Amino acid sequence: MKKLVVVAAVALLSLSLGARRAGAQGPQGSGAGSATQQDQAKSSHSLNPIKWIKRGPKSASEALDAKAEQDKKLTANLHSQGVLPAKMDAKDACANFNALTECVAALHASKNLGMDWNCLKSNMTGVQTSADMSSCKGPAGQKAISLTKSIQIMKPQANAKTETKNAEKQAKDDLKAAGV
Repeated sequence: MKKLVVVAAVALLSLSLGARRAGAQGPQGSGAGSATQQDQAKSSHSLNPIKWIKRGPKSASEALDAKAEQDKKLTANLHSQGVLPAKMDAKDACANFNALTECVAALHASKNLGMDWNCLKSNMTGVQTSADMSSCKGPAGQKAISLTKSIQIMKPQANAKTETKNAEKQAKDDLKAAGV
């Protein structure tokens, strides 16, 4: 008798779980496709967690590649201020930088303090350029360091923190003006 009760309980449990699974699969029949499309239209949120992560450009030059019009505006603005050398555009100058703001701030700091752009870029990106780096101070091309630390190394008499803040403010203003 006990065996019969146990078998009946297992059978009843199996049937209830099976019915629950069938109900969770949604409507069936000829209108099933349109019903699921309507359900998806109601919910604009994706259930795929990979789509929750916003992926943007990976580097400063890729950011400018994605926005060609802003690149032209930024390049023209930096040329007019004398921050960017005449034969260079912002995309080329910002190659190897992680963030566009970081690059433009470095350009401003280079002009404000009269520092060699190639040395500063090499210090901040950790990538040695093809230019002559023999006169550079710092870890040229070995390890990336911050703008503040680069200023401290290259111009020890300058107030590095103040100069960095000034350059970052100028960079934000330029990027805002260019619509980046």
